[in-house]
Amino acid sequence: MKGIADTGFLVAFMSRQDRHHNWAVGLAEQFTEPLLTCEAVLAETAFHLRNCVPVFTLLKQRLVELAFDSEDHVAQLEALAICYADQQPDLADVCLIRMSELFPEHRVITTDRRDFAVYRRNKRDVIPVILPPER
Repeated sequence: MKGIADTGFLVAFMSRQDRHHNWAVGLAEQFTEPLLTCEAVLAETAFHLRNCVPVFTLLKQRLVELAFDSEDHVAQLEALAICYADQQPDLADVCLIRMSELFPEHRVITTDRRDFAVYRRNKRDVIPVILPPER
């Protein structure tokens, strides 16, 4: 299985206090290659964990791999931010939408059920996601 890691998944994986921790750990065991992600997601993850060291651990242990350079996609990211302005997407969200367009065989692993129900790749296609079970 191939995936693109969002902040919620990474925070859940790294934090035993997160309500989705067991789901994230169990899911991570199913991946045989690093999950793709972007610097915006890693920055958010460090912010939520209040510590950047775990983010470096994720990279060193190859759970995640940086696979996106925002500078190469500024026009597309801006267009996505404008398109979804009513959702108030953050930089990580628009980067993940764009990554889903670039890596269509990868599913976005997220805890963000609400936003990813609205976001579309290539303006019309549902973004395939992996979400924790609903309570």
